[in-house]
Amino acid sequence: MSATAPLVSIVLGTRPEAIKLAPVILAFQRDPGFRTRVVLTGQHREMVAQVMDLFGLTPDRDLALMAPKQTLTHVTCAALQGLREEFLEHRPELVLVQGDTTTAFASALAAFYEQIPVGHVEAGLRTDNLLDPFPEEANRRLISQVAQLHFAPTSVSEANLKASGVVGQILVTGNTVIDALLLMAASAPLPQVPGLDWERQRVILATVHRRENWGERLTSIGEGFRQLLDRHPDTALLLPLHRNPTVREPLQELLGDHPRAHLCEPLDYDELVGAIRGCTLLLSDSGGLQEEAPALGKPVLVLRRTTERPEAVTAGTARLIGTDRESIVDEASRLLDDPQAYAAMAQARNPFGDGQASGRILEASRRFLRGAPN
Repeated sequence: MSATAPLVSIVLGTRPEAIKLAPVILAFQRDPGFRTRVVLTGQHREMVAQVMDLFGLTPDRDLALMAPKQTLTHVTCAALQGLREEFLEHRPELVLVQGDTTTAFASALAAFYEQIPVGHVEAGLRTDNLLDPFPEEANRRLISQVAQLHFAPTSVSEANLKASGVVGQILVTGNTVIDALLLMAASAPLPQVPGLDWERQRVILATVHRRENWGERLTSIGEGFRQLLDRHPDTALLLPLHRNPTVREPLQELLGDHPRAHLCEPLDYDELVGAIRGCTLLLSDSGGLQEEAPALGKPVLVLRRTTERPEAVTAGTARLIGTDRESIVDEASRLLDDPQAYAAMAQARNPFGDGQASGRILEASRRFLRGAPN
């Protein structure tokens, strides 16, 4: 690697960013035409460290900004200050951020303040409702206004960016989460959870964490899960709990005593991939799972009223069902009881890419830094 090779800084702070940026980081680190710095903000800690270890990655700097009961304001301000110092000490030619987290927004803004070009991985997702999801919809829109490279995962995202009137170059790359998933899928283990029988039970994998589902919606979700288990005695629920007590405690109260509800700590990423591969279907408010599950042929029922990934709904791999317990029971039961309905979702084509997104991002970055048109 040449000391004069352009420096690309890749900034991340949460587990989803770590998963989706891991194949990008690996691609840049393997290319002698780039120098690469990996910077963690510390918005999440243990969950990010586990993903980094799994992919064999070591950060060059950790801002360690995580604080007890941290607010969005704290994360933003601490990231801005820490990244200013990082960029002054190691000035990159390009900063890459991913998605719509507060880390991604603050990193893009910090780079913009230093007049460093920003490349936005997974650009162009939209719900057109600034408060749903909050603050992600605002974050991704704000990043789009300062980025010069927009790596759109799909043509729908590309159209959203064009409609937003963004400056810079837009490239459709596919989603890097498919790259990460395919790296893990072959060796991913089934999570070993006491009492959960992967061979004899149809396992429903569920995740719930989004802020807009806190409160009454979370209660309705938990009640729906319980009724679903009662209606289908051959099923089991695997529910990795988010670390936030606002999410954990209501779900523990609603489901903790059910013999076929298995509430566990967050799964390591390779175990999560194994769980997707081994389960029958997914109930989730996660954006990433809407992209990952179709790659392994598993239907997703989305516990939200809106989604920034309409491609999955259009393709038939996911269905928006909201958070009402009746909808949860009815829609999941339809898939569990009707093999044709299940097959229609399980066999639909995944619209999110072919696992080559990271290479496209690398080559587009190379052309950009050389001043060549994309």
